[in-house]
Amino acid sequence: MHPPIGIDLGTTNSLICVWQDSKPTLIPNAIGEVITPSAISIDEDGSILVGRAALSRLTTHPNQSASAFKRFLGSNKVFELGDKKFTPTELSAIVLKSLKADAEAFLKQNIHDVVISVPAYFNDEQRKQTRFAAELAGLNAVRLINEPTAASMAYGLHDEQSGNTLVFDLGGGTFDVTVLEYSMPIIEVHASAGDNYLGGEDFTHDIVKACLSEWNIKQQDVSADDYARLLDLAEQLKCKLNGEQMQHLTWFWQDKEWQFELNENRAKMIWLPLLNRLRAPIEQALSDARLKPNQLEHIVLVGGSSQLGVVRELVTKLFGKLPYRHINPTTIVAQGAAVQAACRLRNKDVEEVILTDVCPYTLGIESASDNVHGLFSPIIERNTIVPTSKVKTFYTSRPQQKLISIAVYQGENPRVENNVLIDEFEVPLTPMEKKQGIDIRFSYDLNGLLEVDVVVLETGKQHGKVIDHSPIGLTEQQKQESHERLKSLKIHPRDQMQNRTLLARLERAWAQSLGDERHLIGSYLEAFLDVLNRQNPDEINEFRCDIESELKDLDR
Repeated sequence: MHPPIGIDLGTTNSLICVWQDSKPTLIPNAIGEVITPSAISIDEDGSILVGRAALSRLTTHPNQSASAFKRFLGSNKVFELGDKKFTPTELSAIVLKSLKADAEAFLKQNIHDVVISVPAYFNDEQRKQTRFAAELAGLNAVRLINEPTAASMAYGLHDEQSGNTLVFDLGGGTFDVTVLEYSMPIIEVHASAGDNYLGGEDFTHDIVKACLSEWNIKQQDVSADDYARLLDLAEQLKCKLNGEQMQHLTWFWQDKEWQFELNENRAKMIWLPLLNRLRAPIEQALSDARLKPNQLEHIVLVGGSSQLGVVRELVTKLFGKLPYRHINPTTIVAQGAAVQAACRLRNKDVEEVILTDVCPYTLGIESASDNVHGLFSPIIERNTIVPTSKVKTFYTSRPQQKLISIAVYQGENPRVENNVLIDEFEVPLTPMEKKQGIDIRFSYDLNGLLEVDVVVLETGKQHGKVIDHSPIGLTEQQKQESHERLKSLKIHPRDQMQNRTLLARLERAWAQSLGDERHLIGSYLEAFLDVLNRQNPDEINEFRCDIESELKDLDR
């Protein structure tokens, strides 16, 4: 039997969940935590670290570490970790492979078929790269589910709600809004909107910008190591904000202490442009769903960044009601993906749940009219229920035309230059004395993947294309190279991850402290290395627990 597995491959954190004993069960990683930071680092011996250990090394070894790479899926960005280079897809695959190992250790069986969540506003290329990342990790993504839709499934099953609900999903790198209606066992999505470049990472970076501005320091004057430490401190400061109480940041740079104070009121001013950007997708989703804010029965917060006080305050003011917070917003997407996996396998506990979803953006082609070029002609309008198949007839621009170029775009602007190019391909024509009619059909499936069929009406010739080789896509050779590159990587042993994670944490704590505290942490580090060298498992475990307890006291 294949267990129903759901994965939340997040910008900041990733989780894996199994439908087990009539409920979604979160699977712990090698260090016993259900949340695995989406961070990767190369250790001194060349082995790959994933998760908490890699996250700590972002501060101490920024040139050998990477995070937030999900934001660049579908782009041609390359991450350099030491002397190795990786694409965002390859880094995502390493995280997925780590989650797969955790699940197989927990379930004591191999896993293959999984449901993976993606931001609702991910375009076709980003979804394809997510599928390829799964393939590189030895997984088969049988379904891609939009993150807010996944959250709505877990929430609806948990509370058996009815009525109109808005899911507000603010993660580390993306923002999605979904309006849906519960009439259990039916969950009907009415509209989705979002921003793929708005998330908690942006809030953290704005704190760093405010710090450097107040201190009159130019970013280019700060080394990568020092900037990484400041970014880490800004993230900690963001997470500590609590009402009017001032929180403090202390950064050591060039033999000087640099202080920065922040409370929620001041943060609101710093983040005002970001908070304003949250409004547009909300307004668009409500407009497309033809609802007013007072017609919503429930507001559900999803994603770790939705727990910021200023964000909760904004949501409460916009809708005039308190959002639901009783289900963990960090884990609900993974749980929903597992629910979907169980539905797909017709599990008796959820076999009656019926989910409808929508295409969250408009899809169309570039066209011309009366010598005006670069126009965007929609074929599938945003928030059309999927799966769907729509056809539209176009005509060649002149007689004797030998080919046409089909340029597929995603967006909401009448000019293609302001939209996202998904793919472009050519269709040959038999030249004729008249203009020819062309039927272009778009078929969009539940995974958010697009297929284009072109029929030349005069000749009946058909040209089908599953969008795959976009300008930033991968050839079969490039895919094979990715497979070979990841095969050759040395992954840090899972059974030693607790020790490596603590070492990375001690190194990070040492880098962020001075004076007596730094001396104390240094002594812990030396003592732990000494114990590790003696290779006595019982002694190592006992010593590790003692140090972790001491570090908790220091954090307080």
